[in-house]
Amino acid sequence: MHNSKVNHSSAENNKTTASSLGKSIRGNKKRKRKKNRSNVYGVVDLGTNNCRLLIAIAKGNGFKVIDSFSRIVRLGEGFQEQKKISDEATERTILSLKICMDKMKRKGVTRMWNVATQACREAENSNDFVKIIEDNTKIKLDIIDPREEARLAVLSCKELLDTKYNKGIIFDIGGGSTEVIWVEFCEKKIPKIIDWISIPLGVVNLSEEYGTKKALTDKKYLEIKNRVKEYLVPFEKKNLINVSIVDNNVQLMGTSGTVTTLTSMLLKQTFYDRSKVDGAWMKSNHLVNLCKDLSIMDYAERLNLNTLSNDRADLVVSGCAIFEALADIWPIQDVRVADRGIREGMLHHLIDKQRRKNKANRRNKSGKRKGLNKNKNLIINTQQINDD
Repeated sequence: MHNSKVNHSSAENNKTTASSLGKSIRGNKKRKRKKNRSNVYGVVDLGTNNCRLLIAIAKGNGFKVIDSFSRIVRLGEGFQEQKKISDEATERTILSLKICMDKMKRKGVTRMWNVATQACREAENSNDFVKIIEDNTKIKLDIIDPREEARLAVLSCKELLDTKYNKGIIFDIGGGSTEVIWVEFCEKKIPKIIDWISIPLGVVNLSEEYGTKKALTDKKYLEIKNRVKEYLVPFEKKNLINVSIVDNNVQLMGTSGTVTTLTSMLLKQTFYDRSKVDGAWMKSNHLVNLCKDLSIMDYAERLNLNTLSNDRADLVVSGCAIFEALADIWPIQDVRVADRGIREGMLHHLIDKQRRKNKANRRNKSGKRKGLNKNKNLIINTQQINDD
């Protein structure tokens, strides 16, 4: 009987121990999963024409996109008449940003950054617009300045910059503005911004001003080019870029819908294939010739090419004029094409920031452990130095 009781008690103890161990293991697994869970990054770029979303996770030195979204919202519509974001554009933006937020929730986004650019910088009612957006979508927009936009543009396409060139021109033809960035490579082959300019002319505001349904006259097309050159010529004189071009030290890189659309057309794509466009090297004169062909067509003729969407057929001529102005000022034979925008730059920024934070945390923890093990006073003295 005594032995029976002992065995019964042991069984109960073993059961309790196993149960506790199981809970402990499950708890450790949960803690481990929570600790090892990767951040999911979500970024929104609200431009003058488009609302774009990217969701990604860090991978290697870059990231892997796990979801995306893009919709035309025409935020800058009607800016020629009044410098305000219209109620209609606001409604279109709310609908698009609600989709963005739903996608970010479903993908478990842990780090988010949402920016607005030229249209919000110009709009007289931008503060009211930002509040309406936040109230209706829970998305808080950060209106970035042109300098930050230029920095993010460089970040987005840095992998496509060829380091055999010492310097480079990166241009981004947007809906409400065109950014031109002059970069050079430092010792570690990292692009450094020497100078930049934000031209308040883009495909949306120019198309609204000059019209898109009828073919532009040669005079009007030349007028657009000259307006762009009014900004480019002083920029060239200030930086003497052509001196470096003569020595074949300058790479020309274009991002944005205009240059990617032209490239897709030259590649004779029936359907747009980003994998063939992003990173492609195109001859500048081939792009210019296509621009000249498109500039004399009306909207219906451009649409009948079957290589342009309704929106691109509407806006492409203004983009062509901007590109021709760039090509006239800086006659570089080859153009590197980047199907990338500030969204990619935003992702690089968020991921790099998190990596630096993680590295600093590991370093701090390591320093504290070493300090405690070797000399407790070392930590105190270091804290006193930091406080001073």
